Amino acid sequence: MPLTEAALARSRELNDPLAAPLARYLEEHVDEELGHDETLLGDLELLGVDRSAVLEQMPSPAVAALVGGQYYWIAHYHPVAFLGYVALMEGYPPTLELIDELVERSGHPREAFRTYLEHAELDPGHRDRLDRTIDALPLDETHEQALGISAIATAALAARSLEELLTER
Repeated sequence: MPLTEAALARSRELNDPLAAPLARYLEEHVDEELGHDETLLGDLELLGVDRSAVLEQMPSPAVAALVGGQYYWIAHYHPVAFLGYVALMEGYPPTLELIDELVERSGHPREAFRTYLEHAELDPGHRDRLDRTIDALPLDETHEQALGISAIATAALAARSLEELLTER
């Protein structure tokens, strides 16, 4: 949420052809993401992970780079770069088959996968709306490059974050 809100605030500050349509998209995106953090914390609690331990833990360097890079591009380049992050994070939602396999292989209760289940249901529509938004924006070559760089960085840093988590566990 804070990252999306930062992109929205920066979009509202700008006076260029992308600013208004980007702000409209981000206003809706903020509403779409409400409560997802609480759902994830609830899932972790079902797995025996203390909520306060999660919130008090310093994020790893990979997580800081993943999110921090987006803040930097939003503030010092253009918030359109954030759409590369959104495209990667919401563009490939989990399938119900994958969730079933994760439940089976992990032995964890299905109730602990609410975050995945919500994203399996909601993200295909979010992805389609994002695609329509990107297609409608008057992007120039530099904006398209920013989207691509952001998406590539997101993929690499999200993978590194998961690797760190798996090593830790």
